[in-house]
Amino acid sequence: MHSKADLTANQQRVLDFIAEYSAEHGRPPALRDIADALGLRSHSSAQDYVEALVRKGALERLPQHRGLRAAERRPAPALRELPLIGRVAAGTPIMADANVENHYAVDAALFRPRADFLLRVVGLSMRDAGILDGDLIAVHRTDDADDGRIVVARLDDEITVKRLKRERGRTLLLPENPDFAPIEVDPRRTDSFAIEGLYVGMIRQG
Repeated sequence: MHSKADLTANQQRVLDFIAEYSAEHGRPPALRDIADALGLRSHSSAQDYVEALVRKGALERLPQHRGLRAAERRPAPALRELPLIGRVAAGTPIMADANVENHYAVDAALFRPRADFLLRVVGLSMRDAGILDGDLIAVHRTDDADDGRIVVARLDDEITVKRLKRERGRTLLLPENPDFAPIEVDPRRTDSFAIEGLYVGMIRQG
């Protein structure tokens, strides 16, 4: 979407005239009206301005003949600052300050449910789910997840990203890469396993 800073002074004059004329007459001006009102050399000059304004998103073409209108300004997205979690120190909560590498402002509407933090992926165990080494995944903070969902889990003070599978009383963490073996959670060591969050999306850095 355009901003005033995107437009030249003459483009802004043309845009303002089209908006004022349309409001007064109930229809957009003809190219001749634009050229005459703004002292342009020819109708083709007016056409050039109109085309430039359409390209920049400041004008929208309507289906009807000579249909033009100023593009609606959409509100800027609401940004949410998310901590980026790097290597998690043993024995620390995942969102402890010591584990935070950086903060990123992210459009709050991008992820459902909302993302609470980002995690940098290490390794290729989730390759076939499209999650690659170095990707930043968005995570919704929760200590429970439905069977089959991709989760961020803590296992013996290591953080891992895997698909959760529960069957016949067993809890498995499944990779999405045949080069890696599934991990079975030892039910006798409940203190060694915890779900830290639910995978809700990804940001791939260029």
